[in-house]
Amino acid sequence: MTATATKTYQLYINGEWIDAAGGKTFAVQNPATGDLIAEVADAGAAEAEAAVRAAHAAFPAWSKRPADERAELMHAAFDILKGRIDEHAQILTLENGKPLAESKGEATIGAGFIRWNAEEARRTYGEVVPSPTAGKRVLTYRQPVGVVAAITPWNFPYSMITRKIGPALAAGCTVVLRPSSATPLVAIEIIRAFHEAGFPPGVVNIITSKSAPEVSKVLAESPIVRKITFTGSTEVGKQLMAQAAGTVKKVSLELGGHAPMLIFDDADVEAAAQGAIMSRFRNAGQTCICTNRLYVQRPLLEQFSQRVAELARGLKVGNGMDAETKVGPLIDERGFAKVEDQVKDAVAGGARVLAGGKSASLNGNLRGYFYEPTILADVAPDAKILHDETFGPALPIVPFDSEEEGIRLANDTPFGLAAYCYTRDIGRAFRVSEGLEYGIIGINDPVPTAPQIPFGGFKESGLGRENGSMGIEEFMEVKAVTIGL
Repeated sequence: MTATATKTYQLYINGEWIDAAGGKTFAVQNPATGDLIAEVADAGAAEAEAAVRAAHAAFPAWSKRPADERAELMHAAFDILKGRIDEHAQILTLENGKPLAESKGEATIGAGFIRWNAEEARRTYGEVVPSPTAGKRVLTYRQPVGVVAAITPWNFPYSMITRKIGPALAAGCTVVLRPSSATPLVAIEIIRAFHEAGFPPGVVNIITSKSAPEVSKVLAESPIVRKITFTGSTEVGKQLMAQAAGTVKKVSLELGGHAPMLIFDDADVEAAAQGAIMSRFRNAGQTCICTNRLYVQRPLLEQFSQRVAELARGLKVGNGMDAETKVGPLIDERGFAKVEDQVKDAVAGGARVLAGGKSASLNGNLRGYFYEPTILADVAPDAKILHDETFGPALPIVPFDSEEEGIRLANDTPFGLAAYCYTRDIGRAFRVSEGLEYGIIGINDPVPTAPQIPFGGFKESGLGRENGSMGIEEFMEVKAVTIGL
């Protein structure tokens, strides 16, 4: 179903597509052109509460449904999603701006999260525990936590949804989804697939809203909601955590990052340069695990810096619907302003611009916020770009001398989501991966993610893990049962 300016998207609550109260809607625009894409139902607290009640009513039957049956329904949803990859990729690019090839990749891996978790539904095993005394048996059960509220961001509006609702549904939980108001369309289409696959009413619900704080407060404070899973900024994550504390609900948070990449003097220069470009400029740098700080061991500094700058200058900036585009627009003016401010601050502090350094001048109907892929050298230690997550297409290069110094610089941040290292020394690869204070480490690998790989951070980058066999555990409680014989 292709989004058009004449289409209005509805809420999905208790198995029905409905309008928001009073027919209230908000506009969704293409960040590349500023064109209207669609109107979307604008929910408030009342609709959020209705969705929670629907999920709560559906929970007993869904949680008791055999795992095989839940898995079969999830496989049916996966088959629908897989058949609509191209269609969903176009919608994703229209509302997010990222290149179409990236959108197709995201939709493909996003659908894969549903397939992976369909199989995990069958593996929520308990245990028989050795008894402390004679005449007693001890068992553990793993049971679904209850109603789950999933709050997702705009930068990966497909995969962030499926890797949250996938394990929740597989575990036997019911779900209320609140996607970003910047990118709600592909979220609605994902839920449409679950509807068409035959999921019972109330098991999965979606509420779209421009009133994010109001709706999120309802979800976080509701005593019926027993789990919050959130991806977004550290600031908002802390607010949700505080709101959820009142009912002591489970919380999973995937928050901000400030990923370092260490390039050692024994690295494959070309592979490392290509990896830095792929990591930093994917989705115009609007990626929580993308490289934010590039540390290069001094003997390689000049050669590596020039190669990275050359590659950055070769990236075409433009509309994501253009097959040649490698870097699309920033999501909005606020995102653009942050990149511009950080680059200006670095240059004012003495940094040299090796590539980019300014807004991109584009022809045609492109009225979005585009910024040139930027490489900075000689960046001062106190520059904003070395301390605040950029979320845009700018990359500072900093030299280091020893392995110990590189690890220290990489760890000098309150964040700990992802980090990268390029080296051909196997001993160093292990030492660095063990020394870095991050939840995800890519060694000679700029894209260390897949449905089977645990995803999550240390420190202020969040709590809990998504993906892999650990992902479903975040949506379950463990019950101990002792039996006297």
